[in-house]
Amino acid sequence: MLRTGEQYREGLKDGREIWIDGERVKDPTTHPAFKPIVDAKARMYDIQFDKQYDANLFSYADGADRNPVLLKRPTVQQDWWDKWNAIDAYFKDIKGVVTRVGDETIGEMWSLFDGRDVLNKIDPRFAANIDNHIERVLREDLFHVSANTDPKGDRSVRPQDQDPDMMVHVVKETDKGIIIRGAKYETAAAYADQAFLKPTVGAWSDEKLSDYAVGCIVKMGAPGVKHICRSGFAGRGSKEDYPLSNQFDEVDTLMVLDDVLIPWEDVFFHRYTEGARFIRSTLHRYSAFPYVLRVLYTADMMIGAAMWNCKQTGLDKMQSVKEKLADMVAYREGIRAHLAASIALAEKSPGGLLMPNQSLLYAGRIHACSNLPQVMHIARELCGGQLCVTPNEAAFRNEGTKGWLEKFYSLNQNWQSDDRRKLLAFARDLLNSDYAGHRLTFVQFAQAPHFNHLAALYGSFDFSGPLDLVKKCADLSDRVDAKVSPAAPVRSAA
Repeated sequence: MLRTGEQYREGLKDGREIWIDGERVKDPTTHPAFKPIVDAKARMYDIQFDKQYDANLFSYADGADRNPVLLKRPTVQQDWWDKWNAIDAYFKDIKGVVTRVGDETIGEMWSLFDGRDVLNKIDPRFAANIDNHIERVLREDLFHVSANTDPKGDRSVRPQDQDPDMMVHVVKETDKGIIIRGAKYETAAAYADQAFLKPTVGAWSDEKLSDYAVGCIVKMGAPGVKHICRSGFAGRGSKEDYPLSNQFDEVDTLMVLDDVLIPWEDVFFHRYTEGARFIRSTLHRYSAFPYVLRVLYTADMMIGAAMWNCKQTGLDKMQSVKEKLADMVAYREGIRAHLAASIALAEKSPGGLLMPNQSLLYAGRIHACSNLPQVMHIARELCGGQLCVTPNEAAFRNEGTKGWLEKFYSLNQNWQSDDRRKLLAFARDLLNSDYAGHRLTFVQFAQAPHFNHLAALYGSFDFSGPLDLVKKCADLSDRVDAKVSPAAPVRSAA
């Protein structure tokens, strides 16, 4: 059941309505703003058949068929290690990091699977729809993304008290399904197969029923779906000068839903705010893992760029430089430790899947996201001011300037001007370019803003352990907080 890159590309030629910079895109597989990232996703499909890799690295046998490792429902710890190993090989193969390629959003469907009991109270059909869609994404190897936040409008008032389209809502029920209106911001929607549209829980959630409480699958080429994309970074300067911008820009979309029909089999919940609140509270119990894993590779890129610059310039022996590099390494290893520990202490989910230890995973997400700006700035400092003043690659080739640049950018016998220029161009695109600034903001908000990260950790941490410890150590009476449950058993020295 594995898909090829060509099959993926052909699936995008479904007449979908895509706009960028005021232009209607005829073919996203060839348009300069989309082609690089479409090629990166196509490689994710083709790598499953590449003979240079072990067949079990990217896929697993399921009877007579093979299915993608990254879309497999996790039931044992090895499933998570397998996903980590597959992403590691893929990123090294494409020589970059991409976030929205499907494995980080299928986990939201697994969270829905865990909430089947809640959804069954609303309508038993909805839970069956979830089972069917999880199986369909796996069997058809679909590029599945998720629709993130709404435009929202004036957040001090309810959506019903302003233009109702500021948040996605149901306008009509029919025999065929529900009809929805509104808009969602979504990375990669224009070149994905489908999206899980979930509600942004807002001022309407104090109601028992609401037309804004809707979760469903939206096909990206369905009638009424319009993709209005931000300007792309690909094409801004040459690939030599901006190697990341020109290969890995994940184009974000304002996905407008203009009376879109969602068939009943694609509806997961509708109107019941209890279901919407539950889904939002558990949405990232799986997807936070691959999301935080991306930041680990970004950290490696920053450490590598800073360390190579220090080696080129002979500063790597200085104690002050070693200390700054150690700060970066501590950040990187903190991410890795949280991810590894969340697998080692993984927990059974309500639906019988194996989810990463929630407290450790959410703590790792806070560590990765909140400290990224500081670590990014340390990397800038270690790379030095030449990041922002170095001429582009054309100047290194032009006969009128080539000699001078070779003179001033050649450091010694080992480090000549060409390698110096390449490193500075890579570091500039990683740390200083428009693309770099965009990625930093993306990390801060792509899953949720920081206060939601903190709320998720607060909600997942077992406070009974510390409370019980202090109660015993301070000899507090049994009358104190009698509702505190016994501390969770210690499963390892960790």
